Amino acid sequence: MNKDKVSLPALCFSLTVISLLSLAAHSQENTQPRTRNGPVSEAKRTDAGGEPAAKLGPAATEDVRLAVDLVVLDAQVLQQKTGRVVGFLKREDFVLSEDGVKQQITHFGQDSLPLSVLFLIDRGGCLDPFSEKVRRAIVESSRGLKPQDEVGLMAFHNTTELVTRFSHDQRRIIDGLDRLPPHDEEANHCFNRAFYDAAEYMRHASNPDGRRVIIVITSVTTYFDCSGPSGDDARRAILESGSVVCGIIPKTAGQRMESGIMRTVTGIGGLFKARSSNLNQLAEETGGEVLTDKPENLDHTFNDLIGHLRTRYVVGFVSTNTKRDGTFRKLKLEVVPSLQKPDSKILVKTRRGYIAAKRRTT
Repeated sequence: MNKDKVSLPALCFSLTVISLLSLAAHSQENTQPRTRNGPVSEAKRTDAGGEPAAKLGPAATEDVRLAVDLVVLDAQVLQQKTGRVVGFLKREDFVLSEDGVKQQITHFGQDSLPLSVLFLIDRGGCLDPFSEKVRRAIVESSRGLKPQDEVGLMAFHNTTELVTRFSHDQRRIIDGLDRLPPHDEEANHCFNRAFYDAAEYMRHASNPDGRRVIIVITSVTTYFDCSGPSGDDARRAILESGSVVCGIIPKTAGQRMESGIMRTVTGIGGLFKARSSNLNQLAEETGGEVLTDKPENLDHTFNDLIGHLRTRYVVGFVSTNTKRDGTFRKLKLEVVPSLQKPDSKILVKTRRGYIAAKRRTT
């Protein structure tokens, strides 16, 4: 990054505001749900295996995305005051309900299933969140993954590109990081497209629901929806994929300025019913987390995130509601009241619901 970008010239932010206002007007005009208007960008790029960069086909909205009746939750248990991970809990220490109806936990464990991790790297906006420090942090954190874990790499701004398919080979990830598309400060942060395409690609993951993780690396947390699938479409696709959404934000003075502009303008746009997508909200809904730190500290940040993923509990159940109706079902997972102490409250972070499988019609 050159000196001019570090100083954040007013021109870039002025153009950003103008672009956002234009997007807000477009988003307001398109209030009906839309399907994707095009494939993921293929560019002229190859993935780390030497094959053409994959493009994802159009979504089939009636497809059954939960192929089995087993629902798997990935839960993080923390002490509210200290943020420390609570380990060594047993199945009997949890209470699970779906739409207010208690469910029987049939599968339980901690750090017993492999992970499918998809890094989703933002290449648009005034600031480039990807630097050599971020690259090194991703490489180092990937070394903390187990041999059975798989990792993929996507990049996005106005379009989404699959740079590296899921692989157990860390060398492919390193190669993919060296071939990311260039940063484009005139491009948008099209979260709605990126989340939708990432969720679609998660259908290629070899690991079960609840052990699929999308890690977004960006400088902002909210942005107006671009053309294509709406933020609601993307949210539904994420829930159907069974993925946990997390975020890593390299914190700088410029990043705080850009992010603040985005929050302000999208907040104003929301008053006029302009659609936008929010990383924090999606992380909260799926049981993930968004971590922010200075670029020089990101090694520790990434390691903390991988450590949190490793110490999460896997909770599985078969719903007492046997209807395959494609509806959203609310979930609530808590520890038993006897574990809650007045001076040491325990929080359980997991996804708030899921989309039930939908029976195919012939």
